[in-house]
Amino acid sequence: MTSDVQNVAKALASISDHWQPRRLTSINNYDLKVVKIKGEFVWHTHPDTDELFMVLDGELTIQLRDRDVVLGPNDVFVVPRGVEHCPKAAAEVSALLIEPKGTVNTGDAGGDMTAELQELIL
Repeated sequence: MTSDVQNVAKALASISDHWQPRRLTSINNYDLKVVKIKGEFVWHTHPDTDELFMVLDGELTIQLRDRDVVLGPNDVFVVPRGVEHCPKAAAEVSALLIEPKGTVNTGDAGGDMTAELQELIL
């Protein structure tokens, strides 16, 4: 965690891989993460926490079992705790996530797409 000014655009420009969130900063017990998304993720839940998605660029679909939620730039959506979901994007999306520290990106699903949270290297 740092108390320095962080620039979201610069942070995203430093990321070339998809589905690998980077910690932008932390506040209290939450991490603010930037991530680039492309393709389809895995179906998963976060049993103990809500998950906030804010799209900065592109179009992100959050698939839920009963509907799809489509987000464009500056849209925010909260997936409630315990709700199974699967993000997907046909083209690259830049997003900001807000989650409690220690939240695993694949939630209860695990598997090959599980990514250890990385620090930004700017």
